[in-house]
Formats: sequence, structure tokens, C-alpha cells
Amino acid sequence: MTDDLFFDTDCLSSFLWTDQTDILEKLYGGRIMIPGPVYRELSNPCIPHMKAKTDALLRRKTAQLRQIGTDREEYHIYRTLVKGTKDKRAIGKGEAAAIALARVGDGILASNNWKDIAQYIEEYDLKHIDTGHILIEGLRQGFITEYEGNVIWRQMRGKNRRLPGKTFSDYLNSDKGFVYKA
Repeated sequence: MTDDLFFDTDCLSSFLWTDQTDILEKLYGGRIMIPGPVYRELSNPCIPHMKAKTDALLRRKTAQLRQIGTDREEYHIYRTLVKGTKDKRAIGKGEAAAIALARVGDGILASNNWKDIAQYIEEYDLKHIDTGHILIEGLRQGFITEYEGNVIWRQMRGKNRRLPGKTFSDYLNSDKGFVYKA
């Protein structure tokens, strides 16, 4: 897989909160795209370590900051998603930015918020992964063991990350672990 990955706040913060960005860097270094609205959410002064860790990814050039220009196609998609329509409810700015940039950039959406974004994945025919898929890929590539995946999963859930399944092993052995498009 050589496509860029456009992360929403929840998916990226799962790895930031637990100091597991090395997994992202090993798997996707140079292809990690952080939309401007996601960067702003991670720059909350109440959680300064999140911005510091994000800035470290940017400094190492394993991640890139992607802004949405008001004169570009992704802006129109973004505005529609954050405002909603009579048929579709509005979604958060981070999710909307990641979806718009992934759509226009023909990249992969990295998001844990399946319930909020499923209709847009379908509508825009997006490739999609979530935290569980990233950990599965880390396991397949030998960067983590299943035991380590369970430890990381427990840490992520301890930081209130919404993950399906109580453990990584549960996720790995469920049909959810193999339903993504990438």
C-alpha cells in the first residue's frame, strides 16, 4: 500500500496517548497526513503533550500537515460535511477534513468513528482503516506481537479511545478485523 493516510483526531490520538507512534512511523512513515483541523484539535492547550508529540512526527517528516484551502475542491466537501444536509447529519471538523482530503487525494481514511462516517465511506468510495487494522498490520509485519497488541489496546481503552472489542485478540478474531477497504 503506497497511498497517503489521512488521520482523524480519534485515530491518531489513540497512538499519541499511548506513546505508540513508532508503529505508525514504521508502517506509514512519510504517508501520514494530518489535516489542519485535526492538528488544531490536537493543539488544545489543556493537553499540550498531544501537540508536542504531533509536532515531533512533523519534525521527523514521517507526517505532513495538510491544510484545506477555500479555493480547492476538498473545501466544498469539508463544508458540506461539517454543516450537514437535510439527509445527513453534520460530523466533526477533524473527521470531515480527513474525509475530504482522502477523497480528493485518493488516499486512505484512518478513522475509528465508523458509526459517524460509514455513509461517507460508501458515498465517496473511500478506502478506510481504523486503529484495529493498524495494529493488525503491525502484527502481520512483526512490529508487535498479539500480546503487545493486547497491552496497547488496554492502554488505548484506558485513555477512553472507543475501540470495538474488549481486547485486541477479540478484535483480531472477529469479522471486524477483516472488513476494511485498503
